[in-house]
Amino acid sequence: MSILSMEVTETPAPDDLDRIGKGLTSFNEADVGPAERRPLAILVHDSDGELVAGISGYTAWGWLYVQWLWVEEDQRGQSLAGQMLESAEQEARQRGCHGAYIDTFNPHALHVYQKAGYTVFGTLPNFPPGRTRSFLSKDL
Repeated sequence: MSILSMEVTETPAPDDLDRIGKGLTSFNEADVGPAERRPLAILVHDSDGELVAGISGYTAWGWLYVQWLWVEEDQRGQSLAGQMLESAEQEARQRGCHGAYIDTFNPHALHVYQKAGYTVFGTLPNFPPGRTRSFLSKDL
């Protein structure tokens, strides 16, 4: 029997993180098939070429995951979030996706996502303290 050691760190080596990711990817592909993960970004620039809004996420296993959605403060209230979501969903459909998911702890963002057709399927209260993190999905 081999002796194992366990380390707790907030500064893991990039190679160690890469090994963990590759190990999990290998396990998942053997278990359920390839994810065919592809990055997906929506970028909105102003007339000066400055980035003022965007989405960062990916598609995998037939799903779109919107990891980050951001709109510059002076650009809010112009339906950019909904337009970006629509563009991301359209691209996801072209990639063969059948669903999308997103999460937030911001009450305004929650309303925007629900207005865009997303439905809450789970919550975590006090994440962060005083807020509820909501997980939402949408059929594509």
